[in-house]
Amino acid sequence: MSPRPSRRSLLALTAAPLAATAATAAAGAPAAADARAVGATAVGGARLARPGVQVSAATALPRGLTARAWLLADWESGEVLAAYRAHQRLAPASTLKMLFADTVLGRFARTDRHTVTEADLADIPDGSSLVGIQAGTTYTVEQLWQGVFLRSGNDAVHVLAAMNGGIPKTVAEMQARAADLQALDTHVVSPDGYDHPGQLSSAYDLTLFARHGLKNADFRGYCATRTADFPAGGRKTFQIQNTDRLLTGSWGLKTYDGMIGVKNGYTTHAGNTFAGAAVRGGRTLLVTVMHPAAGNNAVYEETAALLDWGFAQGRGAARAVGSLVEPLSEGGARAGGPSGQRAAGAAGGTGGGASGATAAEGPSTWRLLEGGGLTAALLAGGAWALRRRLRTRPAAAAAGSGPRRPGDAGLPDDPGRSGDPVRSGDAVRPGTGPDADSRGRHRR
Repeated sequence: MSPRPSRRSLLALTAAPLAATAATAAAGAPAAADARAVGATAVGGARLARPGVQVSAATALPRGLTARAWLLADWESGEVLAAYRAHQRLAPASTLKMLFADTVLGRFARTDRHTVTEADLADIPDGSSLVGIQAGTTYTVEQLWQGVFLRSGNDAVHVLAAMNGGIPKTVAEMQARAADLQALDTHVVSPDGYDHPGQLSSAYDLTLFARHGLKNADFRGYCATRTADFPAGGRKTFQIQNTDRLLTGSWGLKTYDGMIGVKNGYTTHAGNTFAGAAVRGGRTLLVTVMHPAAGNNAVYEETAALLDWGFAQGRGAARAVGSLVEPLSEGGARAGGPSGQRAAGAAGGTGGGASGATAAEGPSTWRLLEGGGLTAALLAGGAWALRRRLRTRPAAAAAGSGPRRPGDAGLPDDPGRSGDPVRSGDAVRPGTGPDADSRGRHRR
């Protein structure tokens, strides 16, 4: 079991105009927030605010779904085909990195280079998933994003956030991006998805992040990458593999036909989370599954079952029970209901979401949209101050004896608790490096 977090490990949040959603959760621990009922939000349609399963189709949904919340939608049209507790506010784990990427990805060219400092790695939470970044080593922006998408490396997130002006600025921009996307169930505390009091999202919001992120050719390319060579210092490299088991096939699962990503996660309080997309016959479906019952592969199995059901319906066979709203900065109408009112005072501008790269051939009618610039007024109104940084061990201590290739003993996918493999994307104990033995339950 994980050690109980000390009082020093909790972040204190400063209230801000964009922080209205924090009032529902900032006072309690993630486990308490996780158990709260669905908020009375009408974003995406009234049916999505209801607590039970929402579906309008002749074919029954898959049996045995155990997730606390899930949603299935059409990527192109935005129609929600089926959902369960779509707006239930739950700890998101590393699926929140989708919002981080959608916010920051366009700020730097893929070929930009950055030499990592100790300060870049100083505040990585204890127990984080790590790709193995070392202070003093120079990385390209492309390599840092590979560390985020493939290995869910909190060290890579913190380096990119430092390049972006720091954690508080990045958190403020992520909250602003969420407001623009009308992801009003989301409250951002840290950019990496680590368990913090009040860090919440929903199946609906995570699907919004996946949908908008996949419009960006770089985002789409990174989340679909299976393996990459990562710097190990000097001229050495080691291979990293995507932890999405439906994309690569592992732990007894086969690759899912047509899978194109997007992001998985696991923390103590969030359990397993997954937001994915797959394409068949020119049709792309999005699915988000949050915190299924215990089981090493449950989040992937339930994801695959929902995708199979959705593709079997055919276009128009299942009537929409709601919709994924469009970003305000791209002409979307402001959603009504309490959540819409809550966002009415927030500015609608966002940070540059597109990388400027030419859109590659996609699985459907992919298009690359250029996001607007984040306004100074939004930054002033939405800045989240971190009063007290998390005290952690320097991530530079994770250098260990040198990285190894997947398959070597002690890599993150090695068995953790007795008889229970470490969840996909989990990392090693803090201070032991990417090639060390993983014991205990990981939180990120």
